[in-house]
Amino acid sequence: MTVTSEISVVKRDGSRAPYDGYEIARSIEEASRGLDDSVTRATQIASELEITLFDGITSQQLDEAVIGVALGNVKDDPAFDIIAARLLIKTLYKAVLGDGVTRDDIRDRHHELFAGYLADGVRSGLLDPRLTELFDLDRLAATLDPDRDDLLHYIGAQTLRTRYMITDHERRPLEVPQFFWMRVAMGLALNEDDPTSVAISLYDKMSRLEYLAAGSTLVNAGTSYAQLSNCFVMQAEDDIEHIAKSIRDVMWITKGTGGIGFSVSKLRSEGSPIRSNNTTSTGPIPFMHTIDSTLRAISRGGKKFGALCFYLENWHLDFAQFLDLRQNSGDPYRRTRTANTAVWISDEFMQRVERDQDWYLFDPLEVGDLVELHGAAFSARYAEYVAMAERGELRRFRKIRAREQWRAILISLQTTSHPWLTWKDTINGRALNNNTGTIHLSNLCTEICLPQDRDNISVCNLASINLSKHLVGAKQQARIDWKRLATSVRLAVRQLDNLIDITISSVPESERSNDLNRAVGLGVMGFTDLTERLGLSYESEQAYELIDEVMEYISWHAIDASADLARERGSYTNFDGSRWSQGLVPIDTLDVLEADRGTPVEVDRTTRLDWDSLRTKVKGGMRNATLMAIAPTASIGLVAGTTPGLDPQFSQIFSRATSSGKFLEVNRNLVSDLVERGLWDDVKDELLRAQGDLSKVDTAPTDLQRVYRTSFQLSPYAYLNVAARAQKWIDQAISRNIYLASRDIGEMVDLYSAAWKMGVKTTYYLHMMPRHTAEQSTVKINKAEQLRGQDRTSAGPASGRRGFGGVARPQSPVSPTPAGAATTEPAAKVGTSPTPTVESAPEPAEQAQILPLLADDTRVTDHEGYDSEDIDGASCPIDPQERLQCDSCQ
Repeated sequence: MTVTSEISVVKRDGSRAPYDGYEIARSIEEASRGLDDSVTRATQIASELEITLFDGITSQQLDEAVIGVALGNVKDDPAFDIIAARLLIKTLYKAVLGDGVTRDDIRDRHHELFAGYLADGVRSGLLDPRLTELFDLDRLAATLDPDRDDLLHYIGAQTLRTRYMITDHERRPLEVPQFFWMRVAMGLALNEDDPTSVAISLYDKMSRLEYLAAGSTLVNAGTSYAQLSNCFVMQAEDDIEHIAKSIRDVMWITKGTGGIGFSVSKLRSEGSPIRSNNTTSTGPIPFMHTIDSTLRAISRGGKKFGALCFYLENWHLDFAQFLDLRQNSGDPYRRTRTANTAVWISDEFMQRVERDQDWYLFDPLEVGDLVELHGAAFSARYAEYVAMAERGELRRFRKIRAREQWRAILISLQTTSHPWLTWKDTINGRALNNNTGTIHLSNLCTEICLPQDRDNISVCNLASINLSKHLVGAKQQARIDWKRLATSVRLAVRQLDNLIDITISSVPESERSNDLNRAVGLGVMGFTDLTERLGLSYESEQAYELIDEVMEYISWHAIDASADLARERGSYTNFDGSRWSQGLVPIDTLDVLEADRGTPVEVDRTTRLDWDSLRTKVKGGMRNATLMAIAPTASIGLVAGTTPGLDPQFSQIFSRATSSGKFLEVNRNLVSDLVERGLWDDVKDELLRAQGDLSKVDTAPTDLQRVYRTSFQLSPYAYLNVAARAQKWIDQAISRNIYLASRDIGEMVDLYSAAWKMGVKTTYYLHMMPRHTAEQSTVKINKAEQLRGQDRTSAGPASGRRGFGGVARPQSPVSPTPAGAATTEPAAKVGTSPTPTVESAPEPAEQAQILPLLADDTRVTDHEGYDSEDIDGASCPIDPQERLQCDSCQ
């Protein structure tokens, strides 16, 4: 084997220099600063690095190798992830701030080069010229704090680099993290009277990861192409001109990084007459295939991918064909390989399922008004069409048992993860923006609830509060910092309102809808992170109370902030006639829905804050038609270093595949708890063999096993309880993933029926443990193997890396709780250690007003993650399509 003294390194300018082990060791020691046993960790990385070296290794490959070695030790100690993240960020420092930058002068270099970075970006056409014209750049530069780079986990730093930071035309990085955060903040403050001060406030929140704007905003804010909106919701009208225009609109919205919801409920069914040329229609399916191909044609350079979800009401005569769209077999021209599907379900259908009645399918050409009706009005008109069909007054219809179609929907959902289930009447019945038409569908990720028509493509603009960053204090004294949370919420609402005036759109119908309604969707991420740090089981009454209280507080402040903005800037154009103008707030619409449905909405109605005064205030005006929606946050959650949306942990140790690469994730909260009890070193190997399933580790404390239950161990009713308690405070919806350990269709019937009864508006992906288990694989990886499949003593570059494992083994199935039954644990059983106090939210009146960088590409693949041994790897069960579409709008 070649000794290090004989190894030369090829530098960026092509020159060679002897490998300097001392310089590398110093770099590793700097990345280990502040960690326990930092010298030991640095020595371990340096010694393991030597076996990866070869003569002629480039300086960039050397950086990659150091990072790869650090990442290879994350399974034993998550502190190595911190080291890897710092090493990765240092490569950005070298690329953007220049070689030779040391820790001592990094802050000065940020301040010195910030204005030049902006000027260069403007000169090259990448950045908005206003960034150099409207702001006090010296003041902004002085605010930059590179110490906040330490808040990023490795996966967050890599995601930031590959997805959100700007590069030059040769894909070389032009930003370091703090330049990026400030560029986004500036891009969202362009319309402020004092843009510098507002930019500093926005920068402070985002750079601390307390809340993040959504993906399209992060990609484009401050750039020369400021398409900042995230979600677009549109419906095809039943004429060829509008269908063709809709395909054009999909192309332009996709180019601008927006995720799309697309309703085809109005399109006449296959075989329906076309009077203009005396032929018959092919139905909506071929048009859907055409749009699906359009998405594939617009890749957006690998930054964000085109993605869309089709919606169809289940009384449509072609609904059976719609259910087959995601099947692997069949006519490829009647399948969608990229676009997703969701079903738009009425209360009438759910009630017919309960009563075991017939369900009639119609041609929209004959029953077109059903698309515009909802609730009791829909049921009455539907009954009229049923009677007409039985009298022979309709040309085309079909009759089946409602339960037969319900089971067909659920079987398709189980086998293909599609169609997602969304409830038309729950959404329309609870809409506060109910005066501008019917809501015909949701969006790409099922959290948006906005009406649209021929003249309006609805638009929503997203941001998410990182709940875990608002928790302060040690474990037993941990509490939510309510004042800081209120500040984050109010600033996020202002930032989202700014975005509406700044964003551009190539589709006039979306521009119009944005201007008239000013719809925003503030959400949350990190709920599971929060419960773990508080020592609460996700499946407990304490967790349900926590999400209830937190979402009430966020909702109150978001609404109050919008009402304040209305006094400062004016109400949104369509305010008059809305339920807002009548003094209604989200929780009030539960009564509206209940009255229309005729049956109770099964959700707790507790309130804690002064809603009466807020009801009076909103009558005077609202700046935004909608305020809240919980998106999946699958990508920005990685940047924030927290759990996505309201989702549970999939596993305590698993590999996560994203468009930025494949990464090993270890639950730091669990490691911290085990280290605190002196157990981590004893159980880590057993936990790895158990694929992150703590319940299989015999020596793990019982209270920790309760807190750290994973997705398939929890009762699926826990997901409904969390969603229902949050939904009562949210004017839009929640992107709610469901995890099931069983394939029993009867259990699925009960579960999704319970979701409807509890007032859950929409559901998203269904993850089935048996499906993921079937994809299991075993991986053997040796860190001493060649860097890219070649002998380390050769001079050739590396060419490939191995990944982690497949997916989880079967776990002991958890029997779902019967619908309506309690799923909570008594407080005394949550843990044997003292339960932390969760401070109640104060009254608002009390508030003060994994992979190394590759030399030839910015995309990444795998890295060598384990020592030489056979390990069955657990992989996060994210469907590749789900990851793609979450990337598309977040």
